[in-house]
Amino acid sequence: MLQMRKVSETFSMKVFTDEGHYFGDIEEAVITQTKIHGWRVAAVRGSYLSKILGNAKGVVVPHQLVKAMGDIVIISRNAVPAHPDEEVEVTAEAPPPEAA
Repeated sequence: MLQMRKVSETFSMKVFTDEGHYFGDIEEAVITQTKIHGWRVAAVRGSYLSKILGNAKGVVVPHQLVKAMGDIVIISRNAVPAHPDEEVEVTAEAPPPEAA
């Protein structure tokens, strides 16, 4: 049976990956007209997301990656930006030259 839920009831819900890691808390819904496109998840201190992102505030998880919503939200592990044991290469581009 499909249960309906108000979007306002989802704020501050705990988000976990399907592997059982605490990911963060729902901060906001990304809505266009009548469709939910994604969920902004805050990187809460001690969460898996804060360990991965460091100083970033959070990420937007596409709604397609949400597996279940009830007392908590369960998302697919594909929503995780990068695993800590993987090396992520970050490159910075040089700023464009100033116009004279």
